[in-house]
Amino acid sequence: MMLRSNTRGPSLPAYRSDGELTKSPRSRKRLLGLWLFRLRPLIKYPLLVIILALLWFFYRWELHFEISLISRPWIRQGVTKIEPLLGCFSPERLNADGNQYNFTLARAPKTYDVQSGLQLRHNMDCYNLAGTIPSPLPSPHGSPSLPRSERTNYHTYWPSDLLPFDERHEWTLKSFFATQNIRESTLIIWTDDASVLMTRPRIAIFLAAYPEAFEVRTVEVDTLAHRTPLHGSPLLKSSDQKTWIGSDLLRLLVLWAHGGIWIDMDSLLTRDLNPLLEHEFVTQWDCYDNKYQPTNGALMHFHKHSPYLCEAFHIMHTCSPPKPGSTDWGSYLYSKLWRRLVAASIPPFKILPFCFSDGCSCRMDNRLPDPFAPDGRTWGNGLSLKEGGDLDKTLRKVFAVHLHNQWEKPFPADGWVERLLLRRYTGALRERN
Repeated sequence: MMLRSNTRGPSLPAYRSDGELTKSPRSRKRLLGLWLFRLRPLIKYPLLVIILALLWFFYRWELHFEISLISRPWIRQGVTKIEPLLGCFSPERLNADGNQYNFTLARAPKTYDVQSGLQLRHNMDCYNLAGTIPSPLPSPHGSPSLPRSERTNYHTYWPSDLLPFDERHEWTLKSFFATQNIRESTLIIWTDDASVLMTRPRIAIFLAAYPEAFEVRTVEVDTLAHRTPLHGSPLLKSSDQKTWIGSDLLRLLVLWAHGGIWIDMDSLLTRDLNPLLEHEFVTQWDCYDNKYQPTNGALMHFHKHSPYLCEAFHIMHTCSPPKPGSTDWGSYLYSKLWRRLVAASIPPFKILPFCFSDGCSCRMDNRLPDPFAPDGRTWGNGLSLKEGGDLDKTLRKVFAVHLHNQWEKPFPADGWVERLLLRRYTGALRERN
């Protein structure tokens, strides 16, 4: 007897169990689609919440990214590797004929501490630290001026062929004469041709008004480099289109030959720098504590024939020539020198916290307001910009405001720079004259 196959037998899908049904690839896809369809309302609303949250975030905050590509071989060779010092701190060099470094003064006990030991990233900590350093008492009216040989030198640089010396640059001079003790200090502008710069009307006015406290000098690198490891070196002719290499070299040569304070021309002084002069120092670049570029030379102080500078020239002479447009002879050099000093158990120069002169270089919540933007309602975490308010008090604590060139940008009319700095410079100069 022949048996016929039953087309509705248990081997067909209609007779399979639920477990057997989900083993089919087609059935699994169908089941997944069903679940996604049912979850669609639940997925839609969280996605909407995320979109709204992102919109609010970007409305409330700005994102700032800084990305640098640094060669690992360069880090191993130029940063991690520590070469020996030349020996500029040896008694033989310090006591050599012609060396005018006052080691006793440099190592004398200090009245003020200018380093924190912390990164000062929170709120107003950095500015409050600056406020712990009191300003010197004003000299009595009619007190005699110091002779030229006993005055503190303040140096800056302006190439006569770079830009016309206009009102923006004149404010740097006004900030010096309005805030520093001109009976005890002299400002020197270094340039490639002093005879040209001295004829500029804005320069001539100050030369006539402050004959003992203002000079213009021509740069002669061969003379400035006398008694340094760079004397006679072709590296003295190094330059680039941005003038960074030449400027970094010049500030060290000038301080070596004459000693004193270096101030970049794109700075506005806010208070007397005298309390800082018991230290030799550079400044912190910003509050981010960059591993390979933590220091800045826009404001720095070294004594004449300082062994720190002698060792810096040794590094410049023995290392690879600087790359154009780099800080190889600036920030990188200071950091490399600092590490060599501590490796040799020599107390290093000081590093002033960023806000002492560069308060515009930090996060949005604790940097100074943008000098070139109109005033907002507040700055930082709701702080006041009014006269006598939080910003006014902060500017009386720090020592300078570094503007990072930006010569093409004007100060906004009635902005905080004009109200709290420029007008006061004018008033102070009027009283002095």
